[in-house]
Amino acid sequence: MSSDSEWEQSSDSEYTRQTSVHRRKRRKTTHGESSDGTIARIDAFEPLISALEEVLQATDDECCFEQYIEPLLTEYTESVLTLQQNHELRDQRGTSILPISRLQSRQILDELESSMTSSTSRAGYNASLIARKLKVHSNTLRIAVLDSRHAHNHDGPIVPMERPKQSIQPNPQVLDVLYSITTTPYSSSFLSRIRGYQPSLNPGLTDVDWETRAPWMDLMRDIRDHFTFMHPDRDHPIEVEAPIEYAPLRASHLNQVHELLRHAFWDGIDVSDSLQYSPEKCTIIATYKKSIVGCAFLSSPQETYITYLAVRPGWENAQIATKMLYHLITMNPGRDILLHVSIKNPAMLLYNRFGFKAEEFIVGFYEAYMDSHSRASKNAFRLRLRR
Repeated sequence: MSSDSEWEQSSDSEYTRQTSVHRRKRRKTTHGESSDGTIARIDAFEPLISALEEVLQATDDECCFEQYIEPLLTEYTESVLTLQQNHELRDQRGTSILPISRLQSRQILDELESSMTSSTSRAGYNASLIARKLKVHSNTLRIAVLDSRHAHNHDGPIVPMERPKQSIQPNPQVLDVLYSITTTPYSSSFLSRIRGYQPSLNPGLTDVDWETRAPWMDLMRDIRDHFTFMHPDRDHPIEVEAPIEYAPLRASHLNQVHELLRHAFWDGIDVSDSLQYSPEKCTIIATYKKSIVGCAFLSSPQETYITYLAVRPGWENAQIATKMLYHLITMNPGRDILLHVSIKNPAMLLYNRFGFKAEEFIVGFYEAYMDSHSRASKNAFRLRLRR
């Protein structure tokens, strides 16, 4: 019997020793082995595992795991906190950043998700960003503040980064050109896209005016609007805007020019010979679409005498006469310009603005041209623009 009991005790002791060795081996390989057979350990728990191995190797007796791990775990936790306090990492902005464990990231993520799903709290942009980073990069994430309440309670506006100040100064010539622009030409304006714009087919134009609005143009627009209002069931054509164009005299202009001069002055006026005396320097015809609304003539480039200057009725006070006179003067630089004007003609004010001066008062200057029963004054001033 004694031999049997001794054998049983030795068997139990051997079983206990083998079990203890097996447990130690299993604990050593808990973290897994690498491809070369070395034990792969988690760096964060390396001190704790090393201390535990030393205790287990020092004794061969069976011991309780909790008996040795509890004091080591408490000491390890205190050491980690002290290490974190003494070795805080700081980024370029000086903000304290600390590596977080997997447990801490899981707790922060649960808190963020609960705050975002709650109907009573508002999660900010930072909270959503941190939650996504925790899900995607949970192992490598480092945060500035471990208390996640600072993240999802941030409800203030997101301030964009300040752009760096540019040291390049704009070209002053470009700025001067931009500041000098006071209006947009109609041909390149947004209004031309709505109302329509067709470039002029007349070559050799002296000037194109899109801005002038004559009384006749406003009257025709009111008539069209009234007719459209009175007959809404009819199809009405779309009125296309057009400029007032200034060009030299052409043969196609003669009929309308003669009619205009006949109404403005007297019958029998013929300016056909102006086509032979440099019309590009001595004639200006103002047209709106296909209608002639003004004309101005010089006798010749050698005798710079203004023979006729007239504007069609309904087109007065639209600066048409001013522009025609301006073009005649600029096309003949360095030469004095003469003209005769009736003493009661309001065009005297126009000529005075351009610098014409009265040199002579002529009695009965227009008697040979006007009807004897006409009430218009036949006396005239001779004006000169000295250059």
